[in-house]
Amino acid sequence: QVQLVESGGGLVQPGGSLRLSCATSGSIFSISSMGWYRQAPGNERELVARITKDGSTNYADSVKGRFTISRDNAKNAVDLQMNNLKPEDTAVYYCNANIPLFDRPGAPRNDYWGQGTQVTVSS
Repeated sequence: QVQLVESGGGLVQPGGSLRLSCATSGSIFSISSMGWYRQAPGNERELVARITKDGSTNYADSVKGRFTISRDNAKNAVDLQMNNLKPEDTAVYYCNANIPLFDRPGAPRNDYWGQGTQVTVSS
C-alpha cells in the first residue's frame, strides 16, 4: 500500500549537478521524517541526508555544502539537490520515509524504502 518511487538519477561529469525526487503514494496520513541513503558496490548503506516534518535537517559530512534536501509536507515528497558531484558520490540512492503504522497519536512507526536510482559521476 505504501510506495516510494525515486527518479532523477543518471550519468554526470565531475562538478555537475543532479536533482533526485521521491514521490510517495498509498495510505499515508503523515510522515515523521524522510531521507536519502546511498550504497556503492562493496560498501555499506550510508545516510546522505534526512529532514523532519518541521524542516530540521542532517547531512553526512561528505556532502555538507554540496547537497540540499527539501520536503513538501502537503505532497509527502522529498528532493535532493546535488551540486559539485564527485566520483565518490557514485552509488545507488534510496529514498526513505518513517511513517506511523496507523492513524493514532503515539502510534509506532516503520521505515519504508524506494527501489533506488543509480547515480554515476564519471568523465
